Amino acid sequence: MNSDNDLQIAGDILEVPHLLQPPREHPATVAEFVGLARSIAADRAQWAHLVRYDATTRWYHRLRTGPGYEVWLLSWVPGQGSGPHDHGRSSGVLTVLEGTLTERTERGTRALAAGAQRVFAPGYVHEVVNDALEPAVSLHVYHPGLTEMPMHTSPHCEARPVTA
Repeated sequence: MNSDNDLQIAGDILEVPHLLQPPREHPATVAEFVGLARSIAADRAQWAHLVRYDATTRWYHRLRTGPGYEVWLLSWVPGQGSGPHDHGRSSGVLTVLEGTLTERTERGTRALAAGAQRVFAPGYVHEVVNDALEPAVSLHVYHPGLTEMPMHTSPHCEARPVTA
């Protein structure tokens, strides 16, 4: 009889070199980008001193770059939002570091509390808003690096041109 309980590893698994992958200097998979975001989130000393709050516009700071990716730190005072948008050809990981953000999509609305993560594919349309009474901070990892952010009329409508 075979079951998951029948599998046992004998000896030290770390001594089986062909099962181990060398650590990468930079993330290359969705799981590694999520891990990067989690490790940055856990190390407040890396980002907390950089956060600024601006009542007139959303504040953002590029925290890190690597081959083909960028990491951004954003702050949100109550009432600030992104407007409905997508990220062009970039995939991303959104991690809430402090506070609560609301994400609106064509599928509905969800509250994202500190620690929540959202992974999204290119072309994913959403709107992020701070509907809470306290400021919020979020971390955004984009792969490839963000080169465009087409705005939409609503989370489920066609892209519309934005004039400066």
